[in-house]
Parts: sequence; structure tokens; C-alpha cells
Amino acid sequence: MREYVTSQGDVWDLIAHKLYGHEPYMWQLIEANPHLRHTVVFDSGIVLQVPDLEEPIEALDRPPWETDDWDVGDDE
Repeated sequence: MREYVTSQGDVWDLIAHKLYGHEPYMWQLIEANPHLRHTVVFDSGIVLQVPDLEEPIEALDRPPWETDDWDVGDDE
């Protein structure tokens, strides 16, 4: 497990995106830091425990624009 030091204004989903590339992993961060679970917006300098992920990104429901199948071209 590693650590992350918050910046002023960090929120759980932003931190998860910075560290893991996907917001849904915020729940793993919250579970690893239960004493901060009621924090919405962080002050700077808060040390969070960052767990190693056991579940691969592909196991999460991802929006279509984050998949290889997404096509933004015209269908006309």
C-alpha cells in the first residue's frame, strides 16, 4: 500500500481518477481510509492510504466512450 498527500480541494473521485484512471475506484480509497469517509472536500496535506487494486479496470462498468467499441463518426 502506498500513500497520497492531498491538495487543497481534492475530492474522492478526483483522487481515484488521478491514481487509478477511473472514478469508481474511489470506493477502494474510502474503504482504506475509513476515518475520513465523511470528508467531501480535502484540505491540503492529508495523507491517504492507497490500496493496490485487486479488481482490473475491465471488471468495472465503463461508459461507452471509454471502450474500444465507441465510434463517434457519422452513421449517415
